[in-house]
Amino acid sequence: MKVNYNVSAMIAHNSLQKNDKLLSESLERLSSGLKIANAKDNPSGLAMSRRMNSQIEGLGVANDTSNDAISIVQVADGTLSEIHDILQRMNQLCVQASTGTLTDDDRKIIQSEITLLKDEVDRMAGTTQFNGQNILDGSFDLKGYVKGTGTVTKADGTTEVYEDKTIMSIGVVSYSDNMEAGNYRVVKTDGSQLSFTHSADVIGPTGVEKNYLLDAEGNYYTKNSTLTDMQIQKLGTDGNYYNYFSSDIMATVNEDIITFSDRDGKEIKLQVGDTYEGDLYLELTAKGAMTMQVGANEGQTLDIRVPKVSITTLGIYNLDVTTEEEARLGIDNVKDAIAAVSAVRSRLGAYQNRLEHTTSSLDVTVENMTAAYSRIMDVDMAEEMTIYSTQQVLSQAGTSMMAQANERPSQVLQLLQ
Repeated sequence: MKVNYNVSAMIAHNSLQKNDKLLSESLERLSSGLKIANAKDNPSGLAMSRRMNSQIEGLGVANDTSNDAISIVQVADGTLSEIHDILQRMNQLCVQASTGTLTDDDRKIIQSEITLLKDEVDRMAGTTQFNGQNILDGSFDLKGYVKGTGTVTKADGTTEVYEDKTIMSIGVVSYSDNMEAGNYRVVKTDGSQLSFTHSADVIGPTGVEKNYLLDAEGNYYTKNSTLTDMQIQKLGTDGNYYNYFSSDIMATVNEDIITFSDRDGKEIKLQVGDTYEGDLYLELTAKGAMTMQVGANEGQTLDIRVPKVSITTLGIYNLDVTTEEEARLGIDNVKDAIAAVSAVRSRLGAYQNRLEHTTSSLDVTVENMTAAYSRIMDVDMAEEMTIYSTQQVLSQAGTSMMAQANERPSQVLQLLQ
């Protein structure tokens, strides 16, 4: 028996200290509900769980933005639904004005309603907004620019010469998704000069019907004309232009909008405001759509294209029913406008279906990832309570033994009596 160094007490103290530490850790896990309360508990598990938590939080925000995108599509589609109804009314008026029982004065009354309806189409399309941003004015469609080396002849007869300069009176209205970004040119394959020329046939009080002749000989191309002497070429990496459209290009003229398309589904629409002769160059950016973040990581986006909707792009700017002949032509123009709005609504409907599937997928992903995160971070309360009870018993036993060990040196006094 020794007095100076109470080894028994030291052993009991170490055991008590160890058990008390384990008991404190168990209490921390029980009180926080976390298996990994500190980095020392599971360093690799903590790193994994932090990444997973970041992903879960990001997916929650992505779900919100996806729902915002659905709201944008619904707002646009709601306006287009009303425009559809207006076009249907225009169609009725055109059919009514086409009958021979009406006089020209009767048709002028019908024309006054059509004029107001056209104004309403432009007003609705120009004022439809979401969060202060216009939706149907072409702000969220793919952008393209036109340059030329040639001569522009304006309506007043004045001319302006361009040398590789942006032509303000010719613009890219839209182009199909399968058109690649890059530089293009529109050329005549027979070597003649490219020409877009207005006719000047006044057809009524609404303005001038704009038809176009696409060659120097003055041959008119009407709707669905096949062009065998024109090609749209793309600039290659070697600095040379190569045919990009298939051999036969289809041209459709609708007032001042010319649509070029081929059998492979490529399509580009140009709006021509003045007579132009010369070389025409296009720069397509393939950018400008509304980019929605639909995932938690970089690059997980969805681009929403909303084409410009107006009486110009719909081809009814010069809709005139003041004569029986023009009223009959107007029936076809309104039919094309209805088809154009239907195409835009179909695209928006496809976006909405895709976004709804996206939100459902995000919900499932968040659910599964949260379950995985819980398996790493959350403590099993039943298991931890068993550990806590064991450590509590050991701690109490250690405390009792510490007291017994501290009493042992006093027993030496009995030997000294």
